[in-house]
Amino acid sequence: MSKKILIIEDERHIRALLIQTLEVAFEDHVDEDELEILQGADGEEGVDIARREHPDLIFLDVMMPKKDGFQVCREIKDEVHLGPATYIILLTAKGQEADKVAGLSAGADEYMTKPFNPEAVVAKVEERLGIKRCE
Repeated sequence: MSKKILIIEDERHIRALLIQTLEVAFEDHVDEDELEILQGADGEEGVDIARREHPDLIFLDVMMPKKDGFQVCREIKDEVHLGPATYIILLTAKGQEADKVAGLSAGADEYMTKPFNPEAVVAKVEERLGIKRCE
């Protein structure tokens, strides 16, 4: 069974950067159908994809249209079949301590500020999903 990563980000260029970073780092795993990278362009779409696909890891933007990242995080974490099994990393430009507390209170497992280091994203995938990047 393949591992699934869901990227929920309304800014297309940031979403594309995350996807490209993951596809390059884990190319063999993607090619072998061991890793699937999914994407949602807003909060509502992200929740729908999460419910349907049951991702193992979500990179979630905070400031988005329709539903913000805090709302999305709460909805996903409240669902019995998703919450405990889905690891959520909030990605945001808001780096104040109060913002981090709000994110963790919403159920996020981690909080990364933008601009993020692509290497840190790859390391998180390795750590959380137990897969190694391609050489």
